[in-house]
Amino acid sequence: MTRPQTFASIALLWLAGASLRITVLAVPPIVPLLHVDLHLSETAIGVLSSLPPLLFAAAAVPGSLFVARLGAMPTLVTGLFVSGLAGAARGALLDVWVLYGTTIAMSLGVAIMQPALPQLVRYWLPKRVGFGTALYTNGMLVGETMSVALTIPLVLPALGGSWRWNLVLWSLPVLATAVLATGMLRSTPMKRATASPMGQRWWPDWTNPQLWKLGLMLGSVNSVYFASNAFLPDYLTQTGQAELISATLTAINLGQVPGSLAMLGLAGRLAGHRTTYVTTAILTFAGLLGMTLLTGPWVVVSAAFVGMITAVALVLAFALPILLSAPDDVHRTSAGMIAIGYSCAMITPTLGGFLWDASGIPFAAFAPMMLWPIVTIGLAQMIAFHPKPSPTSAESTPTPR
Repeated sequence: MTRPQTFASIALLWLAGASLRITVLAVPPIVPLLHVDLHLSETAIGVLSSLPPLLFAAAAVPGSLFVARLGAMPTLVTGLFVSGLAGAARGALLDVWVLYGTTIAMSLGVAIMQPALPQLVRYWLPKRVGFGTALYTNGMLVGETMSVALTIPLVLPALGGSWRWNLVLWSLPVLATAVLATGMLRSTPMKRATASPMGQRWWPDWTNPQLWKLGLMLGSVNSVYFASNAFLPDYLTQTGQAELISATLTAINLGQVPGSLAMLGLAGRLAGHRTTYVTTAILTFAGLLGMTLLTGPWVVVSAAFVGMITAVALVLAFALPILLSAPDDVHRTSAGMIAIGYSCAMITPTLGGFLWDASGIPFAAFAPMMLWPIVTIGLAQMIAFHPKPSPTSAESTPTPR
């Protein structure tokens, strides 16, 4: 590619990374408004928050086939348009069931984009795979932080407090990225994604206990992250700390950035060691206790700590298929792990919302989250940490959530 094409590709990778989460994380700041306008219960909020990880789980394995069949760039363009249009449609409709439906469509668009981005990194930046992966990962973290951090102090006041227009606004960058990608698809020679050299070995080995252990390890991280974002606004409102909602949501998401940046240099040393996973689990549990038992600024500090540790734990979890699988099995092991991991992230907020509704105790929503670090400690004792030889393209970085 020419230099301008390379720069355009780099820009698209970052924007596409931001598009993976910017519409998903536009919901937590407006949860109190959804309660008032649509009369949603805590269980309904839990279900709404569970739909994106559910789709991420359901599309994990077929997503890679979609890329192989259509090509990475057409898949990315399709995912961007579906996600952007469905994300905007969430704000245009009144019925809660249609809100669920448009959220499913938006999440499906995001889900099919995820396997396309690593393929594009390999095509556009074959000698800088790690840089390319870190690039769209950074875009993802910045995108989700922007929608969380700016909604309450800036976007809602500018839109007259309308949560509907808020959802439309955060979908516009995704649609703009879709237009940019369409232009590149037409003007730049694009290489179709080829089928995996593994042939028929694309389907995860669901009978392998190791796969389920890795999936639950990823599920622990995802569950804490998604459920925390889902329930913190209502929890702080019910405990008389509503003024901390914006700062706390910003902290838990912004805290991921330094955590992920640190892992660029530390992942090779820390991944694959049992004590590392036990340590991150203990620190996650401590952070959750801080968010729920402390008050005032310490809630914000605890949320930032949870964000940082979950980012570290996420990188460590995604490193496991590369470290523990034979080279020809990394792809299907990763797909199976993602499917299991996001399924856990779908179940946890729903269970938390049910426990809150049933008990009337806000703290009950966090009980399922606090069980996951304990599960992780147990899994760390059960996983066979026997690294396999890495693929020849070992410079690549694990795919983010």
